Amino acid sequence: MDKWINGFTDSAQSVSANIAEGYGRRTLPEYLQFLYTAKGSLAETLTRGCGLWRVQLISDADFESFDQLHYEVENKLLALITSIEAKRNTGGWQDSLPTDP
Repeated sequence: MDKWINGFTDSAQSVSANIAEGYGRRTLPEYLQFLYTAKGSLAETLTRGCGLWRVQLISDADFESFDQLHYEVENKLLALITSIEAKRNTGGWQDSLPTDP
């Protein structure tokens, strides 16, 4: 059981870790690349959550709560990706993120 839970938590933590790492690279192209990687990790998390639910390691109610949270995070991540890609397509793309004063 621990192996299943660890895989689930590892993939979930990978989402925020990839967002942070991409932002930390300080260039928008790399940030965008890591946002797509985070999206992949989010899909992996959903798959692992489905597996936990199928083998009844999480309840229907817990899976429903998780699925709703997954949906919200995915939509926010997609909105961020869309916003950054729009900047690239309209010429508003900057080579690097602004630095703090």
